[in-house]
Amino acid sequence: MSQLGYYICVPFAWLMRLFYSVTQSYGLAIILFTLVVKLVLLPFQLKSKKSMLRMNRMQGKIKDIQTRYANNKQRQQEEMAELYAKEGINPMSGCLWSLIPFPILIALYNIIRQPLRYFMMMSMETVDKIREAATGMGWELTGNKAYEQIGLAKFIHENWTAFDGQYKGLIDLDYNFLGLDLSDIANTKFSIFPGGGWAAWGLLLLPLIAAGTQLVLSVISMKASPSADNGSSKGMMYLMPIMTVVWGMMFPAALCIYWIANAGFQVVQELILNKRINAILDREETDKEREKREKRYAKYQQQKELMAQQQERYNGGKQPQGSKKKQQQHKEQNRSGQSTNENGRVGQRPYARGRSFSEDHYKE
Repeated sequence: MSQLGYYICVPFAWLMRLFYSVTQSYGLAIILFTLVVKLVLLPFQLKSKKSMLRMNRMQGKIKDIQTRYANNKQRQQEEMAELYAKEGINPMSGCLWSLIPFPILIALYNIIRQPLRYFMMMSMETVDKIREAATGMGWELTGNKAYEQIGLAKFIHENWTAFDGQYKGLIDLDYNFLGLDLSDIANTKFSIFPGGGWAAWGLLLLPLIAAGTQLVLSVISMKASPSADNGSSKGMMYLMPIMTVVWGMMFPAALCIYWIANAGFQVVQELILNKRINAILDREETDKEREKREKRYAKYQQQKELMAQQQERYNGGKQPQGSKKKQQQHKEQNRSGQSTNENGRVGQRPYARGRSFSEDHYKE
């Protein structure tokens, strides 16, 4: 599992190294990294966004179906499937892309937390050698062991002349950005607050700024999606910024830079896409586009009928259940026109005799 995580981090680490080598700024590298990832995912998100906006336009029809078939869930699902097919909507198209940011965030967190292993792509054997060399020069672990490699990277930066050229792939990594140490954690600054200057104030402000941009993004997304205007959606709108503040206080400040950049780019993307895609949907209401959708729907209906015919042929070809002996008896009875044995027959009438049958019942 750890090996899988390593390979997931490889392309993201390559991007981060590329931008850091160009800018020599860890903060700018994260911002450019976020921008490129957004651009790579944009073509896939376009289709999802278009489907979501089209679905919003269908809310009146969807609610009508839900009302008319409120007591028949199966019929309701069938009618909804018909509507989606007719309008060319995939209701699940947005689910996958809404989950994409999480593996990216996990990969970025590993790159930040273990810079020697993931950012510089060194083997653990090399990392152990560097640790031994740094310990011999007076370095010692302080704070959380989970962030040990960050401490090593900072020690290497401060003593770069001693490490330069000693280990293949080793990078002089500077976490400073706008006067802030992006490897630091905001909640460690409460002890010196309100003092500590910008180095403390800035770190404590970053989670709040990240939460603010997340809130703006949530508001814009809800305005573009009237169907999401309900209690649970509004709860999520405020829950995400709150969680961003909590996580921003607990994790290295570099993640806050990512959250701010990601939400900022997403806000711009939402504003542009909402306008452009709504214009496209307006054009698609023309007769030409409507004809295309009707052709797609006709093809869907043909496939549906074909499946129904195949199912009917399959059910019609099933053999009657039971033993071979009983099946043979059933066939012989059909050939003879008889459906019972002689003990239950009177003349040509089968089953004329019951349990209380008596031949003398009607005799005087």
